[in-house]
Amino acid sequence: MSVSTSQKIIYPDSDGQPMADNTKQFRWIVLIKENLELLFADNPDVFVAGDLLWYPVEGHPEIRVAPDAMVVFGRPKGDRGSYRQWEEDNIAPQVVFEILSPGNRVKEMTRKLQFYERYGVEEYYIYDPDSNELEGLQRQDGSLQLVEEINNWISPRLGIQFTLTSETLKIYRPDGRRFLSSLELEQERQRAFQQAEEESQRAEQESQRAQQESQRAERLAEQLRALGIDPEA
Repeated sequence: MSVSTSQKIIYPDSDGQPMADNTKQFRWIVLIKENLELLFADNPDVFVAGDLLWYPVEGHPEIRVAPDAMVVFGRPKGDRGSYRQWEEDNIAPQVVFEILSPGNRVKEMTRKLQFYERYGVEEYYIYDPDSNELEGLQRQDGSLQLVEEINNWISPRLGIQFTLTSETLKIYRPDGRRFLSSLELEQERQRAFQQAEEESQRAEQESQRAQQESQRAERLAEQLRALGIDPEA
């Protein structure tokens, strides 16, 4: 493709669609995306994004999709208007997530499955928070195959564990910590701060008691010496 022809092609940064249809879907998208960023915060070559248009084929802006969350190993962190694969060493997102809402249609989800299968996604997770149902697909023999036992499944790429309770989905990091919302993280931080404060106060009180005991012992020793008694004898 010539440079002049390439310059005429526009790859929009938005498809005009909302990120989420309702608060529940939005909350789950943010929960997964933000916790994945925290999980790989120390790895400069893992790119995590939410609701970002992915263009897999140069010259074809009509071929695109915006996963609710995606993870790309081998690409640097940083801001992007869209993920243009040919500008990213031709590395496709390895893991994608979709959070369902009542507005999702079977036709749309089928289209996305075909897209992800065709363009190289290795793991694809679909969660419906209304019905509390999770599906996972893993690439095997060139196609995305359904994970038969998804409960307590550990993602080969991410190392995170999916656990379905009777009420909701819980996701755990490799170190056992659960994915938490920003509110839960702040509450956890406050509890940790309060606990540290209480421990510091206890340590200070113990130090003061020890000092008081030392002072009492010294006064007693002085009294004994005044009576002609050697306290060390």
